[in-house]
Amino acid sequence: MLEGAKPLDVGIPAQVFTTRASMPYEVRVCGATPGLVTGGDGLAYYVADGLDALAWADIVFVPGYRFPDRDDPPQAVLEALIAAHDRGARLAAISTGAFALAATGLLDGRRATTHWHYTRALMARHPLVRVDENVLFVDEGSVLTSAGAASGIDLCLHILRGDLGVAASNHAARRLVAAPYRSGGQAQYVPRSVPEPLGERFAATREWALHRLGEPLTLDVLARQAGVSPRTFSRRFVEETGYTPMQWVMRARIDLARELLERSQLSVEQIATDVGLGTGANLRLHFQRILGTTPSEYRRTFTRGE
Repeated sequence: MLEGAKPLDVGIPAQVFTTRASMPYEVRVCGATPGLVTGGDGLAYYVADGLDALAWADIVFVPGYRFPDRDDPPQAVLEALIAAHDRGARLAAISTGAFALAATGLLDGRRATTHWHYTRALMARHPLVRVDENVLFVDEGSVLTSAGAASGIDLCLHILRGDLGVAASNHAARRLVAAPYRSGGQAQYVPRSVPEPLGERFAATREWALHRLGEPLTLDVLARQAGVSPRTFSRRFVEETGYTPMQWVMRARIDLARELLERSQLSVEQIATDVGLGTGANLRLHFQRILGTTPSEYRRTFTRGE
């Protein structure tokens, strides 16, 4: 945690990965030195651990902080982040925490994002970083970045989905009263010119569709449910989600298939029918295309206790 750390950015990963019996994580909060850290927005934090905590961490979250475009974090912090990365830890920045990761040089040549208000500043201060202004988060494997504070939830659920599977991620999302995913996949786009929350216009239509994935869902069916023409629905849906309606439906079906593979003993053929993909061959085809693996291999990876 850096001086001026933003409260939501601190709280989101702590809440998602909270230490509890059902979660295989232990959460610790650390700073340059243990003790009181002045946060942003009138809050302060008592930090129990120093930088030595990074020596054992599997994931290191860097919350956003005040004035990231003015000064780099202390050199000791940067060195600790680099050392953690070198030994295999993942580094994940919430909002303007991306500036701290960029200052390490670990984002050079990689895609990254940050809060929309600071994307230009990140480009100017770290020109070797490939800043993407139009995504909620970027996963570059060992380094991950997210946009504003709420996008930190998307990033954390994405990490949880990769670590523990869709069922665990959906359970955490329900606990947070958050959307399990906002656009159905990893490339999640925000229309910067639209002031209202992402997906507000067609949120009800998407929710309706999620409860009917086993049924035929065509563009005409979805547009009729939304009360607009297919052409208008398709155009505005892409603006809100970054996907065409049919791409979004396909990814939603694959996510439901993932959860059924994790939580049931249903056959691949039955799951394909239940999620609206018809045949096991069709499910395998799209599973491989989207996730790069097979349903059977996915089940072996995420089925516990067998």
